[in-house]
Amino acid sequence: MTTPAGSGAGFGSVSWWGLSPALDLQAESPPVDSDLRDNTEPRTPELDVLLVGSVDGRHLLRTLARAALWPRRRLHFYVLENNLEAVARHMLIFSLALEEPEKMGLQERSETFLEVWGNALLRPQVAAFVRAQADRLAHLVPEPDRLEEQLPWLSLGALKFRERDALEAVFRFWAGGEKEPEAFPMSRFWDSRLRHYLGSRYDARHGVSDWDLHMKLHDRGARVIHTREFRRWRDTGVAFELRDSSAYHVPNRTLASGRFLSHHGERIAARGYWGDIATGPFVAFGIETDDESLLRTSNGQPVKTAGEITQHNVTELFREMAAWGRPRNTQGNPEQMCQGEDRGDPASAPGFFTVRFLPLGSAETLHHKSCYKGRFQLLYVACGMVHLLSPDLGACVAPGGRLVVELARYLVDLRQEQLQGFAARVGELAQAAGFTPPPQARPSETFARFCKALDSAGQHTDSASESMTPPPDTLAPALENQSQPLKGGTPPSYPLGLDVQAPRASSLRLRSQSTPVPQPHIPHS
Repeated sequence: MTTPAGSGAGFGSVSWWGLSPALDLQAESPPVDSDLRDNTEPRTPELDVLLVGSVDGRHLLRTLARAALWPRRRLHFYVLENNLEAVARHMLIFSLALEEPEKMGLQERSETFLEVWGNALLRPQVAAFVRAQADRLAHLVPEPDRLEEQLPWLSLGALKFRERDALEAVFRFWAGGEKEPEAFPMSRFWDSRLRHYLGSRYDARHGVSDWDLHMKLHDRGARVIHTREFRRWRDTGVAFELRDSSAYHVPNRTLASGRFLSHHGERIAARGYWGDIATGPFVAFGIETDDESLLRTSNGQPVKTAGEITQHNVTELFREMAAWGRPRNTQGNPEQMCQGEDRGDPASAPGFFTVRFLPLGSAETLHHKSCYKGRFQLLYVACGMVHLLSPDLGACVAPGGRLVVELARYLVDLRQEQLQGFAARVGELAQAAGFTPPPQARPSETFARFCKALDSAGQHTDSASESMTPPPDTLAPALENQSQPLKGGTPPSYPLGLDVQAPRASSLRLRSQSTPVPQPHIPHS
């Protein structure tokens, strides 16, 4: 049944891009332990972060790009997703971000990233890049030694063998390319999802998109999203049109995922597009920027679009990462050069950062392993994964650690009272997991922040909280939607060309689907 808010399935059951601005995770973490600073033995402190449902690597990229602004630390990111296609996209995105500047220029890298990350359709040359990288990764996944040699920042050691096999199958599908042009008819899948979402309002879809943009996204802080770019994305799935519109016609296979569907009374695995068709990939990098001039207005209207701001922010991220190993703004200033040498370049040390992927569905069992119990200084939980926030998961956070939970500010299917109810439920789950709101914390509609009490009697985390760099007020949540991953990971193959309607996502109500853990409840619109 179609409601005034659509079918309630606008964000789908699989999330491909974040629905919140990227965070610098070091700004969200406790400061370096004073015991380590006072230790006469030279030792680089470490930061262990557990990210549950971070989806697209945006937080990791921003954290790495800003690493030189913080005291040196070794950064260990533990990433837990609910589908292997998201893991594969993490690997592809990081391989692109860390590509040597000599092989791919800054502008080309930024534009390729934006298309692969946020567009349903690609230019032929970008599709060729995806095929080449996918083929390379497909050969590296089953060979741990070669993987460690070529991608030393990546660890798949915690994944199960069947998950690694399925991950290899995902890359091989991406690398299929022109051999099977109809294997993933993205335009047909997109239109099918849109028709199912809008129902009887499909013929008035431009009016619906304008309403969702102006009355919801703009009112909630995303005023830089332009009507033209939002309408184009709703119609075609192309968010970032960096070239002529006719250049985008190759399906973006990295947005494919599998689900079990009922077909003639039997449950079969089908490949399709089950992602967001309501909000779009504009929020993650496109509504905030360090360059305030990009946010200025003229006659009450923003002078830059979300697409232009996104391209600027991504380019600056990659510029910062490409500057690793080189002095930062020190030319002609000996004093600054000395300060830079004392601080040291973060990427110059071996093992400056690692990205470790954890098995699917392991959030409920991590606390059983001693290596994870009390290990993490920061726990990040995406909005659609808050049903996993429990005392067991809280046990993996060290005393004095932090918890950041995304709320649901930019989900157009949710009304204001539903957003408030969800935020209240998040607070209840966090308290049950052993966390409390930091004192004198500024209220936020986008992220809920908590801290875990220290074990020492009478001690708390007030001072650590105050020393943390306060994030901007307008940071918004990414709803990492619950998918229903296929048991044992994505199977090596699916029936191809199966034209199916996208099943209605019930995660808007965050009811228990395949997991026995109680989930926060949002009334159905």
